[in-house]
Amino acid sequence: MSEPVDVYADQFQINFGPYGCSINFLVSSREPAAPGMVPPANRVATVRMSLEHLKIMTFMLRRQMMSYERSAAVQIQIPQQVLNALQIGREDWTECWRTE
Repeated sequence: MSEPVDVYADQFQINFGPYGCSINFLVSSREPAAPGMVPPANRVATVRMSLEHLKIMTFMLRRQMMSYERSAAVQIQIPQQVLNALQIGREDWTECWRTE
């Protein structure tokens, strides 16, 4: 068995198909983007999984993040500019991360 891969990523892309998905992890290029262009990025890893695996993993990641924020007494803020770029409404974001 090959050694596990250890990479850093600051971007991602998700691709869905009827039987699964792939998540491409990317790291921003050191070179600045030309005005009006998307900044270049280099793919560092691709992870493929079933939709069932993705759904469970998403749930576990959310639960772990909420547990971390509670135990560390912090709330990790995401700038509105980032939410806008990802077309995520503030109300949707708040609903996802609300605690009961």
